[in-house]
Amino acid sequence: MRNTIVIAVPKGRIFEELEPLLDQIDITPEPAFFDERSRQLQFKTNHADIEFIRVRSFDVATFVAFGAADLGVAGSDVLMEFDYPDLYAPVDLNIGHCRLSVAEPAALAATDDPSRWSHVRIATKYPHVTKEHFARRGVQAECIKLNGAMELAPTLGLSERIVDLVSSGATLKANGLVEVEVIAEISSRLIVNRTVYKTRGEKVARLIEAFSDAVKARAA
Repeated sequence: MRNTIVIAVPKGRIFEELEPLLDQIDITPEPAFFDERSRQLQFKTNHADIEFIRVRSFDVATFVAFGAADLGVAGSDVLMEFDYPDLYAPVDLNIGHCRLSVAEPAALAATDDPSRWSHVRIATKYPHVTKEHFARRGVQAECIKLNGAMELAPTLGLSERIVDLVSSGATLKANGLVEVEVIAEISSRLIVNRTVYKTRGEKVARLIEAFSDAVKARAA
């Protein structure tokens, strides 16, 4: 068993929102973490027993579920898609807010009636969540897995609709798409490997409590 606690954090804007919480609980990564030109992926902190790894947002849950990291910060969209039984998500960090939505071309939406759908062809990186969502409505969803540039799919005839994360909606608008249905409201969660929680309970519990207290303090 390693002596350090490894925390997996996603690249990009989520860390920018996470940073104030880390400041509140006095965890600071080494300067290289903030250097966008750095190819380094593992980072020390101001605590000898805590390290960060920086990975793609979709990979955080996998690193934690399989024990490569002990804790992590992952969007609820990722947790819904992978549904790993080895993950425990004790704290909603109240950051990374957006929504997982169905979108289609504005011209189609002008005459479309989602309540009459029986079969949909959708480009998404969330095939599991998408199929479950439409199955609950009795709609068959044919999912085409994409990892990015989702908005191109309707334009180029790959699919009529997409399921993707939406924040401001600016990217959809720029590509002639509109939201027609919200599947879920999304936020980022602190996640923990269940085995680690059992075997290193005291140290992990202190971190969970610190994050929880920081979230409550910000909301007060």
